Amino acid sequence: MITLAFCGDVMLGRGVDQILPHPNDPELQESYVRDARDYVRLAEGENGPVPQPAGFRWPWGDALDVLDAAAPDARVINLETAVTRSDRFAPGKEIHYRMHPANLPCLAAARPDVCVLANNHTLDFARPGLAETLDSLSAARLRTAGAGRDATTAHLPAVVPLAGDRRLLVFAFGMPSSGVPRDWAATEDRSGVSFVSGPRDASAAALAERVRGTKREGDIAVVSVHWGTNWGYRLPQEQVALAHALIDAGADVVHGHSSHHPRPLETYRGKLVLHGCGDLINDYEGITGYAYYRDDLRLLYLVSLEPDTGRLAEVRIAPFQARRMRLSHASATDSRWLRMLLDRLAVGFGPCDVAGPHDARGVTLSLRAA
Repeated sequence: MITLAFCGDVMLGRGVDQILPHPNDPELQESYVRDARDYVRLAEGENGPVPQPAGFRWPWGDALDVLDAAAPDARVINLETAVTRSDRFAPGKEIHYRMHPANLPCLAAARPDVCVLANNHTLDFARPGLAETLDSLSAARLRTAGAGRDATTAHLPAVVPLAGDRRLLVFAFGMPSSGVPRDWAATEDRSGVSFVSGPRDASAAALAERVRGTKREGDIAVVSVHWGTNWGYRLPQEQVALAHALIDAGADVVHGHSSHHPRPLETYRGKLVLHGCGDLINDYEGITGYAYYRDDLRLLYLVSLEPDTGRLAEVRIAPFQARRMRLSHASATDSRWLRMLLDRLAVGFGPCDVAGPHDARGVTLSLRAA
């Protein structure tokens, strides 16, 4: 069995960057918040004091022990922040995320095998900020997918060696439905992200062909995509159709992210689609207005696949709660709430059985091939 760990957005910038040992200048250009330290104060007002400086492992909290205990063969995250000291705020945007390169040990603490960069914050500090992000991650020996110095490198999958002379291929792209600006697209002579403008256009077809043309026998192919709105459980039918087309092209897992809370999981032809993993780490604690979605609850997905076919065997989900800018095990009550939510969201997406949890530390989601 091959086990992969997935999560949604990991945002280590802004307020999170401020509590780490080497914060950037806290200046922001938002309408209501001009200092990133205000997000730390919001979190403290909600749940109590946050250590400053916090250790590099602090934001991950209990998630690190869960990852170590699961011992996945590879870990894939969506890194939703620039890694730069640049003060060149991207024009036309109000929200900008950056973490100081000297705080990269915080990211490295989770030992990600692939950092997906095809999202709507990678170029928050323009193309010089992207260049520093790519250089910083490369110097830290962290693989990336979904952004590059030109279209060729942006489109390349990250390649992770697996046991038995197998490979994990991680392709990544972003879509305008998640807020990725069209002019962030990488071209032949310009850096940027791997960009797909719509589910049925030529760029989507080209992505499917890249998957089909690159995957070889024994490979596990993941397509990681930043798509859809931040809030709401409804999925556009075109998005579902695109996920299915990617699996038809050879993807074994479609890893979706952008929404701030979980969206449905489904099986299609025995393969897994995570339509929206929700956030894992950010500085949103204390921001009001979305209590209905329980965005304080965060999920880590442990996906087991049959090595010869890539078919889904099991999904195990570890639930956490963000408190004091740190991930703590979710309570038994909150775990039950998540179990019922996932069960409800799965209706209409193929046979699904949500079992447990027997304690506060996990929800096991068993998906049978539809």
